[in-house]
Amino acid sequence: MIKRQSDYSLIRAIEKHAIPMDGELLDYDEIIQASKGKQFILIGEASHGTKEFYRARAEITERLIAESAFDAVAVEADWPDAYRVNRYVSLLGEDRNADQALADFERFPTWMWRNQEVERFIHWLYEYNFEFRLANGTNDGPDWPVGFYGLDLYSLNTSIHAVIGYLTKIDPAAARRARKRYGCLYHFMNNPPAYGYAIDAGFADSCEDEILLQLKELQEKAFEYLRRDGFIAEDEYFCAQQNAKLVRNAEGYYRALYRGHPNTWNLRDKHMSETLKELATHLTKRLGRKARIVVWAHNSHVGNASATEMFRRGEFNMGQIIKSIYGAEALLVGFSTSRGTVTAASNWDAPIEVKQIREPVAGSLEEIFHRVNLKSFMLDLRETNEAVDGLMEDRLQRAIGVIYRADTERQSHYFYTRLPEQFDFIIHYDNTRAVKPLKTDMRQHKGEMDETFPSGL
Repeated sequence: MIKRQSDYSLIRAIEKHAIPMDGELLDYDEIIQASKGKQFILIGEASHGTKEFYRARAEITERLIAESAFDAVAVEADWPDAYRVNRYVSLLGEDRNADQALADFERFPTWMWRNQEVERFIHWLYEYNFEFRLANGTNDGPDWPVGFYGLDLYSLNTSIHAVIGYLTKIDPAAARRARKRYGCLYHFMNNPPAYGYAIDAGFADSCEDEILLQLKELQEKAFEYLRRDGFIAEDEYFCAQQNAKLVRNAEGYYRALYRGHPNTWNLRDKHMSETLKELATHLTKRLGRKARIVVWAHNSHVGNASATEMFRRGEFNMGQIIKSIYGAEALLVGFSTSRGTVTAASNWDAPIEVKQIREPVAGSLEEIFHRVNLKSFMLDLRETNEAVDGLMEDRLQRAIGVIYRADTERQSHYFYTRLPEQFDFIIHYDNTRAVKPLKTDMRQHKGEMDETFPSGL
């Protein structure tokens, strides 16, 4: 009974301080205001398959770009796949529309980026760059295009081919050396987890030294490769370098895969954090001022892990790393939902399904938010009030990745968090809908990897 009274008081406090969401762009005014002076805005999602999360994240980002002059979007996606989109929105690629630009997202789960909401945003970004950033018809000057980049490390195969492709154009002899060094991974190119198993079982030797040697050579030849003028040459080299670093980190990731969690989780978020910092440095050099970047990733990657049970298990994440380095220059935004539908799979590499989300666990954040007399609302968790104080208690929070296993809901999809220390803002939509994949992606998918906690994040 005491617990119920406490929950009742918290619900009334949330109703008092919540900012109603009315489906208007003005709903995000507090976040836009809070973005002033910030270098990074990390925007999460409570699932990888919810329409409202994708739509709101895109709308916030559009306002950050148009009103606050943010320079890039960096997403929880593989670098080479996202870089094709980057070339399209920068008016440099050969793709004729956003659907084509997203075509390299072939690895499971394709719907995570090949969906209607992302396609709409990519179209908007192309049009914005064309009309406002590159209206003078040149890529040389103050009006640089707003870019779109990937942060993840699963694209071992694609990144190897990207490095070799770059070197083939600029240094054929170096390309031949790269083929030989990366040949160590030849038998595992289409199944990277098998590499980790083979190393662990003693069936294969580590490729670490060869991969490090390739990265070192690429870095040592930076001056030679950058003799051409223009930002395109710099971007091409930077892209090749990021792919080489991705191969190095992915090799370590898959080698650590069979050593157990949390090694792989930490390696992955460390890679994403490093990629984000290097992207910021690269863009800052180009712009001649501090680059400002919006990040899209799951709540579990952008929320501060030190405020969750992840930290107690020895895990950290990108949000924690970026907050620890940049402090007040980073703003963290999370999402939640209580019920509705979600696009997900039952197992890794399984077909797309539209799944019904189960009722939230009693006492969880989602259950508390459902009882608030607002169907959509935002909380500024930086404030000092009774609602924020009440949310400082450890409570369960739901996390749905690309896999949703309703039969093991509590074990697979919940972890404890102190919400005001995890995020600066939280946006709650009580009833949400499944995101719609592009029509070409309603099929069985092929993939490389599963995460162990939370399922498929």
